[in-house]
Amino acid sequence: MSMRIPVFCLLWLLSGPLLAGAGAAPTLLVFGDSLSAAYGIPREFGWVSLLQRRVPGYRVVNASVSGETTAGGLTRLPGVLAAHQPRITLLELGANDGLRGLPLRQTARNLEAMIDLARRQGSKVLLVGMHLPPNYGPAYTREFQALFVAVAKARKVRLVPFLLAGMADQRDHFQADGLHPDAEAQPRLRDNVWRELAPMLKEK
Repeated sequence: MSMRIPVFCLLWLLSGPLLAGAGAAPTLLVFGDSLSAAYGIPREFGWVSLLQRRVPGYRVVNASVSGETTAGGLTRLPGVLAAHQPRITLLELGANDGLRGLPLRQTARNLEAMIDLARRQGSKVLLVGMHLPPNYGPAYTREFQALFVAVAKARKVRLVPFLLAGMADQRDHFQADGLHPDAEAQPRLRDNVWRELAPMLKEK
């Protein structure tokens, strides 16, 4: 037995998902490594979760993966962009490249490629910079720090100069590994990002 559905009913059913999508909050994507994935602490205490409370008009998606390198991120990003269609992308990768002593020219190229991917999808990008511990040698640490500035300048994107600014020398705010901030330090990380993110939220 077949049943005909009136045309106006069919159009209404088909338009439902489109109307729902039109009213959905825009997405703010955080694409990073363990520093953004709340490694070693409850996820709700991480700086990304704290950021959500500052941007109630956005849906914050944390697609960060502990241990991620820029090469891994470049492979993973297209699928994440397609799934979430972010209006703003916070790119926080590179620390694991530095800690592993990977070639920094390739790190810079990977970051630039990810910025280009996000922009082609229609997303604005905020690049989040990092520093390395001094035991990696002055030349390598200087070059590592400078690459974020160079990438941001080349691609004309906003830059958070150093995610851990203001607390990197406070050893009591790090976990036992000496690399990952504890829960008490997370508001500082959020505030470091917020200084550069807030103006972007006002842009059209």
